[in-house]
Amino acid sequence: MTPAPRPAPALKPLRGVRVLSLALNLPGPAALMRIKAMGATCVKAEPPGPKGAPAGTSGDPMGQYNANAYATLHQGIKVIALDLKSDKDQIALHKALDRTDVLLTSFRPSALEKLQLGWKGLHKRHPTLSVVAIVGAPGQRAEEPGHDLTYLADAGLVTGLDLPATLFADMGGALMASEAVLRAVLARQHSGKGSLQEVALSDAAAWLALPRTWGLTLPTGAVGGAHAGYRIYPCKDGRVAVAALEPHFAAALCSAAGIPFSGQRTPLEPETHHAIAAFLRGRTRRQLDRLAEEKDIPLHTLA
Repeated sequence: MTPAPRPAPALKPLRGVRVLSLALNLPGPAALMRIKAMGATCVKAEPPGPKGAPAGTSGDPMGQYNANAYATLHQGIKVIALDLKSDKDQIALHKALDRTDVLLTSFRPSALEKLQLGWKGLHKRHPTLSVVAIVGAPGQRAEEPGHDLTYLADAGLVTGLDLPATLFADMGGALMASEAVLRAVLARQHSGKGSLQEVALSDAAAWLALPRTWGLTLPTGAVGGAHAGYRIYPCKDGRVAVAALEPHFAAALCSAAGIPFSGQRTPLEPETHHAIAAFLRGRTRRQLDRLAEEKDIPLHTLA
């Protein structure tokens, strides 16, 4: 019997790169988790825990309102406590920065200046250090208050009264921040100097919103509800997410529902929508799962 091939070893493009993070809450730690997965040596510096809190209480708000998320985000990452308003801890920070390749922050620019961590001062003191600065909005808007929900709303991604299913701007911003770390490392290999990379959560939301600005996910768009093969329908005992978008998948769905398929216009016809909805409403999740397997139809049933 031929042995199964071994999986290729995971790429570690940041092996040997030292990253120090001051970023709290979600985007920074989520970026740090990905940066560590790419091989970087990561240290997270947090403020001391709240006064009166038990010893060891995290100074990151995430550690206080969702311990499980905090534990996952920081698995395998060294966490130290630093009071950046303390002269002693400022000295300790700069000693650490002497041995650091990339500093990750999530403060407003004015807060960084108050902590004597503005880019100009840092670059003069640590010329090979790069900074990836996560902000809410870019440029002059970086001082504006905001959060994931407001950035999604500004990008047109809040379409009703329900909250979005996840924190898209925060997690998208984390991806962009880990990408910025890669950019900073590559740039230093060419120039020998550190660089400043700004990552705005509002830009992350705007990037995720591009399909909507193109009309793809509007109600008139193919993946916004206009195509009968790309919708969420009720079924007999739950819901079913159908993604039969390509003509061969749409034809298979129409065939299963007993609908003549005459071309790419068929899934756009109101009659097709009604017929597919009626067909799915009369089937159980188990029946639809079996149908998907037998007819090669991309769908996923939901409770």
